[in-house]
Amino acid sequence: MKNLFHRSTRNKIHRFQILIVITGVLFTATPAGTQEMPTSKPTPVRVYGEELYFADVTVRGYPVFQVGSLAGLSAKERSQIINRRIASVLAQPEALGQVAVKPDDPKKIATLQVNNRVLMTVTQQDARDFSLPVEVLAQRWARQLNRALEKPSLAIDVGQRLYITVRDLLRDTISKLPSILGALVVIGITWGFAKGMRYVTLKWAQKTEGDRSAEILLGRVGYGGVWVIGSVVALGVLGLNFGALLGAVGLTSVAIGFGLKEIFSNYISGMILLAGRPFRLGDQVVIKEFEGTITQIQLRATTLNTYDGRKVYIPNQEVFQASITNNTAYSYRRSSVTVGITYKADINTATQVITDAVVQVEGVQSNPPPEVLVRELAAGNVGMEIRFWVNSRRLEFLKTTSSANQAIKEALHKAGIEIPTEIYTVLVRNSQNDAAGDRDSQRLFPNGNPIR
Repeated sequence: MKNLFHRSTRNKIHRFQILIVITGVLFTATPAGTQEMPTSKPTPVRVYGEELYFADVTVRGYPVFQVGSLAGLSAKERSQIINRRIASVLAQPEALGQVAVKPDDPKKIATLQVNNRVLMTVTQQDARDFSLPVEVLAQRWARQLNRALEKPSLAIDVGQRLYITVRDLLRDTISKLPSILGALVVIGITWGFAKGMRYVTLKWAQKTEGDRSAEILLGRVGYGGVWVIGSVVALGVLGLNFGALLGAVGLTSVAIGFGLKEIFSNYISGMILLAGRPFRLGDQVVIKEFEGTITQIQLRATTLNTYDGRKVYIPNQEVFQASITNNTAYSYRRSSVTVGITYKADINTATQVITDAVVQVEGVQSNPPPEVLVRELAAGNVGMEIRFWVNSRRLEFLKTTSSANQAIKEALHKAGIEIPTEIYTVLVRNSQNDAAGDRDSQRLFPNGNPIR
């Protein structure tokens, strides 16, 4: 059993090594259908802080090969000089010739020239760095420069750019893999902790507040606060410079503020509404021209279901600025009914009949008791207003008010108290003499005597 275990372990290690070799070949292979790219060295080795052993020589932004440092000249400074000379040659309108090698045997160096302009010098130090003779190394670099200076077709150029971008991305990803894994771990911990914080906050709010709106507010604030802290820690693990981030935020805050003013205003208004509690979930309210039941209170908008079966999303900024009527802020609210009786009827008797009828209606509260008031003395009737308290929910309110109307009408009819209708008197003139007589009777002196 032990031998089988060791054999299985060796097989797994062998397979893993093969997978690493295949992955390395795929990452370093030149993509099909593109121009051959010059082979470059691995990522330069850093010594003494920012100083490099080798630096890239580039043509049109592509690395061609690398050069080392010389006495009194760092690799970075040397590559910058060479790159500046190459860019100057490419900027000239004349056609480019071939990069030629000009050896200098007495000095044991070689120069690379194009169009009679020296691009760089290959020294003995370069030969020692790459373990090649000076002339052989110069010929290799000349061939690489000639391939790079040739202007590729559009398809090849796009392929090269894509290849370099993917290659650099893979290299950066591999180099930053520990930081990325650390940030993912932090995000996972933050997610779990945020959910736990929201659960604990909701439970605490249920025991202390007893208000669903407050529970939502506290739960979201706790959840968002944990995510803010976790995001800051994750960015720190990735190596983000918070000083630069704060500077960028400071420069763009004004533009972002103007662009997202309405969104921020809605969120702030939502926080104030959840904290101030002008209404709660399930309340029946009137907001501007909308009336219905509150079904959801979010940080950005408030959702209201109207009584005719429509759903309305109102931005919290408009809700905050509008006058809000909360019909269900209390359990009961007052309803009223208006009825008219004839002048012949006894008002006290009518009042007693109406009061007895309303008290017997299901849903009408006995405390406070119903009130019957003489509202007006109209031309054809005595207007009376009946006030009583009912359930504030809309359905119960309408049903109870309708039942009270019906009970009042039936009680007055049973007591023999007439509910008059409006009567209009219409005069019809049938002759011209009557009309003339009427006109003569209307001709009066200022003292009231008729004109003769």
